[in-house]
Amino acid sequence: MDDLGVGQDTANTIYTDNQSALAVAKNPVFHARTKNIEVHYYYVRERLLAEEINLAYVKTQDNLADLFTNALSREKLKAFCKALGLLPFVD
Repeated sequence: MDDLGVGQDTANTIYTDNQSALAVAKNPVFHARTKNIEVHYYYVRERLLAEEINLAYVKTQDNLADLFTNALSREKLKAFCKALGLLPFVD
């Protein structure tokens, strides 16, 4: 946020349902399985260690971002829209 000229006192929290991504980002120890991970994953780790971001796990069934990225059942779609404060759609 500083790069954009916007001051901020607390770190942004990034929520994910991918436990493997959390483990790789939080564990600075080199693993043979992670040697081919692209540079942007290391950027996330650097920002985490600099305490500019926080990472948090959210259960897959509670991941509101799925509204924008996955096909959902009608019930889950309505629940996620309500949770985000979106207006109901017309049938």
